Amino acid sequence: MDDPMNRRVSNPPPQKIEATIPRQSFAEQLSAFCRRNLYWFLIAGFVLLLLQDIFGTHGVLAMRRSQAEARKIQQEINQLDAENKKLQNHVKDLKTDPSTIECVAREDFALARPGELIFKTQPKPGSQGCSAMKP
Repeated sequence: MDDPMNRRVSNPPPQKIEATIPRQSFAEQLSAFCRRNLYWFLIAGFVLLLLQDIFGTHGVLAMRRSQAEARKIQQEINQLDAENKKLQNHVKDLKTDPSTIECVAREDFALARPGELIFKTQPKPGSQGCSAMKP
């Protein structure tokens, strides 16, 4: 009986196998690489374009910031227009309305009609003098 431990396995000596793979130029290798990975290149390009469209200088987020800023500026313009109209009406009243002219003369210049006495008092907070009297 042969003892399996004492058995020698004889391996044949390795043989040289020569491959006959043709050498490819760098351009051919690059072309093959690009063809194999074209799908991934397209996905990466699409992802980069998508990120640019969202986060870029002219992207969706920048557009929303610009719209919010435009709304804020429009509100300021509306407020200034209302204030401007109010001031224009006041100027018109100062030029044409005798009661407004009298009120300014009494308040700002402490003028009085003949026979009137002027008593100076502290104004109440929030009162506007003559403009509070006008309807």
